[in-house]
Amino acid sequence: MVNLHYYALRLQAEPAKVVIRPFHLAPEPHDVGQTLGRRARRIVSAVLEMSDDECKRELALVDADFTARHWQTKTVYLSRYQHIAQQMNLDRDLSDERKELIGAYFCHEYSYAAAAIMNPSVVPHVDQSGLRPGDQRFILSVRTVGEGHISSIAFREGILAADGELTLWPQPAFSIAAEATDVASSGDVTAVRSAHVPISGTVIFPFTHAQRNGLEDLRLVQFREDDGRSTYYGTYTAFSGAAIASELLATEDFNTFRLEPFRGDAAAAKGMALFPRRVNGAYAMIGRQDNESIFFLQSNDLRRWDGGDLVMKPKFSWELIQLGNCGSPVELDEGWLLITHGVGAMRKYSIGAILLDKNDPRRVLGRLPAPFLSPSTETREGYVPNVVYTCGVMKHGASLFVPFAIADSSVAFAMVDLNSLLSEMV
Repeated sequence: MVNLHYYALRLQAEPAKVVIRPFHLAPEPHDVGQTLGRRARRIVSAVLEMSDDECKRELALVDADFTARHWQTKTVYLSRYQHIAQQMNLDRDLSDERKELIGAYFCHEYSYAAAAIMNPSVVPHVDQSGLRPGDQRFILSVRTVGEGHISSIAFREGILAADGELTLWPQPAFSIAAEATDVASSGDVTAVRSAHVPISGTVIFPFTHAQRNGLEDLRLVQFREDDGRSTYYGTYTAFSGAAIASELLATEDFNTFRLEPFRGDAAAAKGMALFPRRVNGAYAMIGRQDNESIFFLQSNDLRRWDGGDLVMKPKFSWELIQLGNCGSPVELDEGWLLITHGVGAMRKYSIGAILLDKNDPRRVLGRLPAPFLSPSTETREGYVPNVVYTCGVMKHGASLFVPFAIADSSVAFAMVDLNSLLSEMV
């Protein structure tokens, strides 16, 4: 029997967690060919026509509503004004108050985790200094869902003590969206974290047309090159509202993020997960190219993935509908431990595991005949019932730290004894 410890801590949706985002008026038929539509131009003109006193009064009302809820609203409004002014070719000497008020009309408050928080992933923190022996600082990513079912990426930081005690750091009073410094026509994006909030206060929203309906299910991994250099990568699904594609997030420090689409025929599949190091000299990935089985892929180009070799098909009753990974493989002395998800009758999602050969991950050394995490009475209800799911786990001593989503609605935590997990494989 797999030895499993559940923590009492659970993360829930939080309507009070808000950020300021650009507000875009929907285009109208007469806006064809216009960078800024008629309605937007009417709003700007109305603010320009206000007297100084009227402008100050209106801005004071906005400040009374929102200044205490956000960090540096003036900076945000002025930045948004610059975007609007560029689109309108507006070249007038205006007061800061008037610029702020125009900017405020083209912003809105967005509750990024109002609907759900789900599908976590976890990696060792960039900073491991000042800890007691055996303690481990970590960064947790979560998929947050707000108005319009738009998915974004948020983070939490915490510490796992040597004895397994779990501590999540408090979130800051304000959250701030990462800001794009460059968006290329290729879909490549460079975004930066605000210096005014820690990683736990940072949210990454969609930037490109291919991502506009969500950044889904980030699978983080700390990747080490053969020379010891470390980079954090994350594979995720970009959803445009009509199509999906796999993309890559890369960061060395969680201050600057690079987001870029994968190339190649494998990029059209969901749920790709990168190995934490090269395998036999090449990058390696676990995928689900046929939507129901586990595949192994290799490439000399981290940004291009084609083909794939079948590793394992559904076999047991709890996984008959489909199999997939639950994040990047974890390297053990015994082989590559891959946490999997299986879908069974009544579309019930459960979590299992397989062990792959370290030199040839196409070869399965063992698999759990039954899941070690499955929906129960306490973990059944939610936005999508009968689902437990994770996008990444972390080795902690002789155990495995498993953050997991419940019913696409909340995040819970468990610790699994590795020896008992491996001993149950067949």
